[in-house]
Amino acid sequence: MFGRIAFTAGLLLAATGTAAAQIPHLESRHGRHALIVDGAPFTILGAQVNNSSNYAQVLKTAWPVLDRIHANTVEVPIAWQQVEPQEGRFDLSFLQELLDQARSHDKRVVLLWFGTWKNTSPGYTPDWVKLDNRRFPRMKKRDGQDHGVLSAHGAATLAADRTAFVKVMEYLRDHDAQHTVIMVQPENETGSYRNPRDYSPTANGLFAKSIPTALAKRLGRSGTWSQVFGAQADRAFNTWYVASYVEAIAAAGKAVKPLPMYVNAALAGPSNVPDPDGVASGGPQQDVLEIWKAAAPHVDFAAPDIYDRKSANATAYLDLYARSDNALMVPEVGNARDFHRYVYAALGRGAIGYAPFGMDESGYFNFPLGARDLSETTLAPLTLTYRMFGSIMRDWARIAYEHPTWGAARPDDGAATSTRMGAWTIKASWGEWQFGMREWTWLKAVPAPWAEDMVGGLAVAQLSADEFLIVGDHVRVAIEPAEKVSGALVLRVEEGGFAGGCWVTARVWNGDQTDYGINLLDRPQVLKVTMGRYRQD
Repeated sequence: MFGRIAFTAGLLLAATGTAAAQIPHLESRHGRHALIVDGAPFTILGAQVNNSSNYAQVLKTAWPVLDRIHANTVEVPIAWQQVEPQEGRFDLSFLQELLDQARSHDKRVVLLWFGTWKNTSPGYTPDWVKLDNRRFPRMKKRDGQDHGVLSAHGAATLAADRTAFVKVMEYLRDHDAQHTVIMVQPENETGSYRNPRDYSPTANGLFAKSIPTALAKRLGRSGTWSQVFGAQADRAFNTWYVASYVEAIAAAGKAVKPLPMYVNAALAGPSNVPDPDGVASGGPQQDVLEIWKAAAPHVDFAAPDIYDRKSANATAYLDLYARSDNALMVPEVGNARDFHRYVYAALGRGAIGYAPFGMDESGYFNFPLGARDLSETTLAPLTLTYRMFGSIMRDWARIAYEHPTWGAARPDDGAATSTRMGAWTIKASWGEWQFGMREWTWLKAVPAPWAEDMVGGLAVAQLSADEFLIVGDHVRVAIEPAEKVSGALVLRVEEGGFAGGCWVTARVWNGDQTDYGINLLDRPQVLKVTMGRYRQD
């Protein structure tokens, strides 16, 4: 079984050329996705630095944190105001410093372009852009007053932003032959709050027209914006033009160096119809992804920034972005202790990467949105998970690209979670000791210390009809027949890892280790479980 997987990876490498010279890219097949880095699938076990840690001295505060949590990738902003402080005069010195520091610390980079939008704001644009509202116009409100966000209809703004972004991509083309930077995010959390669209005369004229042909074809509907989208018309209109703006920037950058590019969303609620005045109108929220797909074909995928602590909401976002036409990645997520469980839910859904926000020692914390500190207690759940996935990083990426996977984070209510994989049901339960059964009355026990702690999760890959790869912590796993059959049993539980793409067993679990379910607590353990059925006489 594992020999076949290794052989497939070898064919992939041979078919795509020399790994060292290959530009990172995304591949999709049968509804699954893989980020290919150095010629093979790669899992981003990442961390994003704080917004203004994009200077050489401050960046140094990130590496100790990344090393502590066993991250392999750092997400770092580069700002338009850094790159072009005076119009037409470009300074790429920070980009070179970033490349140098990342290489010395053996980390890959996801580069975040803070241009026209950063959390919808133009705060990271150069001063000469901020101060020239005639040339770089802001959106207009319904009453004709200026809104703080730059308009997506500003042709000069787009041209200037695109020029600066191309300079960044040219520098990567000329100075990053080893592809330290593996992915780029053009713009950040696009859109506008409290103003669904630009109400300038230019925008109003466009709004009165029919929706663009490409969008009509994608939706299978035509008409004016109001006819097609009703109460969401203003927001849909702004989404199309913001996405088209980002498309122009991404296309220009990819023409220089075709790295994967994605956009990130300041999210609306996972199940409600967003208030156009309350949501970041124009951003790639889950309910407008079809508009983004039609308007921005050079953007490889859209990704959710998750700061919702409710487990049901967090997992709902993952399901909404994990699409056959959209690779799942979590480029921002809260860095508080209770968020770290969601890495299992993400990677178990085939995510190509995961990155908590604010992971440096610069002294800034976005509490209560995230953690109030980066203490050992805060980071311990993430550190454990990254250690486990880090030990099989490329193997997991390769397997998830070829095989069914499933992931679960401990839900807020601690209820057991299950799924069906082939002929088997995989069940995860929480808050139990390694020994004994919860229903026993003859043996009293105090509750497990982690019973109320919002930690723990499970990721499973189905390797064959009866074989499963399992990674998890603070979870009890049971694998049972999905249908009522006789003779089913856990045949073998092996702890180990991979070498050269093939499974290597370190020890076999049995007896106490398997009599009460498969219990994973606080050790960086990876298991291969083989199920079986004995013959009936």
